[in-house]
Amino acid sequence: MEPTPEVDLPPAPPELDLVPAPESETGLNLTASRQVGVSGGPESVADLAEKLLPAVVNISLTQQPDRSDRGEIAPPDLPEDSPFKEYFEDFFNKRSEDGPPLPASSLGSGFVIDAENRYVVTNNHVIEGGGDITAVFPDGTRIGATLRGTDEKTDLAVLQLDETDERLTDVKFGPSEEMRIGDWVMAIGNPFGLGSTLTVGIVSAVNRDIEAGPYDDFIQTDAAINRGNSGGPLFNMFGEVIGINTAIISPSGGSIGIGFSVPSDLARGVVSQLINYGETRRGWLGVRIEPVTESIAESLDLDSTEGALVAAIIEPGPVDNGEILPGDIITEFDGRKVKQSRDLPRIVADTAVGKSVDVIVIRKGEEVTVEVTLGRLEDADAAENEAADESGTDQEPPETNDESGVSLSGVELVEIDRAARAQYAISDDVNGVLIASVETGSEAEERGLEAGMIVIAIAQELVASPEEASERLQALKENGRQNAFLLLSRPDGETFIETLPIK
Repeated sequence: MEPTPEVDLPPAPPELDLVPAPESETGLNLTASRQVGVSGGPESVADLAEKLLPAVVNISLTQQPDRSDRGEIAPPDLPEDSPFKEYFEDFFNKRSEDGPPLPASSLGSGFVIDAENRYVVTNNHVIEGGGDITAVFPDGTRIGATLRGTDEKTDLAVLQLDETDERLTDVKFGPSEEMRIGDWVMAIGNPFGLGSTLTVGIVSAVNRDIEAGPYDDFIQTDAAINRGNSGGPLFNMFGEVIGINTAIISPSGGSIGIGFSVPSDLARGVVSQLINYGETRRGWLGVRIEPVTESIAESLDLDSTEGALVAAIIEPGPVDNGEILPGDIITEFDGRKVKQSRDLPRIVADTAVGKSVDVIVIRKGEEVTVEVTLGRLEDADAAENEAADESGTDQEPPETNDESGVSLSGVELVEIDRAARAQYAISDDVNGVLIASVETGSEAEERGLEAGMIVIAIAQELVASPEEASERLQALKENGRQNAFLLLSRPDGETFIETLPIK
């Protein structure tokens, strides 16, 4: 018999000198302290769970579905000349009329955030079907609820429980921004309608964008989250809600250890507005933005790709008077850094409607501070709809023998003359250089450029003629630039951004 090979074991971890934590808002005295930076999971979370479980509820939604959705047996598909066709049709029609409506229930989770006023937080998609809402507590207590408000953009909803003599337990929001990858977390919910279920895991990632909405900033966790967990809380080890479980990635429909939670720092403001107003009231800047790509940064001689590029100004809107211009790169908003373009919508939305704030932009290579007054995001839909209604008709390219045009990556640029304005219905307030043609198969064509569009500025410098455009491109090329940063406009005045190689 061969001897067992020796294995070198790693040294035992040093013992942690833990100190008692201060009493938290949930009344819990845990064995780890945020002050000493201890974030490891305790050997058991039983004491913590015992305090938190009563605050988590099952959300039951009862509807009166259409009879066509009841899953009833359909009448057989018989030929028109069948002697039984009329008999079967009469039988099934009578059965449908006499049969009682069958309720359909959807199951999700939620948690009591304010026991005194009986407010419950859940996901919007849990209750969006409409119907009678019931909160079922772990001890079997059932309390009806009414919808206080919803927010589709963050998939959150607030319910208010009916008056009750029951003593409710609530939980509080904690600071999600303090969560680090590897910190222990605990999820409580009602997976597959099984009732209160607790799972433990860690923070797998932060700031996840899964393209679920405009404010994606999810906490990713490997704590098991399944269908029915939606709307339930994700706790830190201090018993604070640092996320609302919302989505999973799962080919099978069950947990594979990839779940996503709306961070509490984002949810807190939304929930407060839904409680106070029954709706959200977000700040609105009135710009369309794009990421600052490597090619854009190179074309503008920027040191990094941080910031949000202003591609267009929405009219009417809060900054349609020129405070912010197309082509500006927003790097700071109201004292908060904008590292990525997707940071800006969240920062603006968190800012009060009507507030005047300082915005730092990069304009023509220099930092400029402008003051803007925010509008309300909910007004944006009306502005967008109004802009969408102003559409022009397709036009044929104007005939031109102008030999003064210049080429830019398969694009021919010419003067905007009176004939071109008439041909393309170009607004009188749109000035620049006309794209007369786009070479088939060129990069410009791949990026959607077409005849009739107008180049307004190159590298944040206005151009009014093909000669000015040529001079600007030549200057960029002499400075070692490989790409040209273009501010373009459609004939109706809608602006957008593109970069094209300099040839």
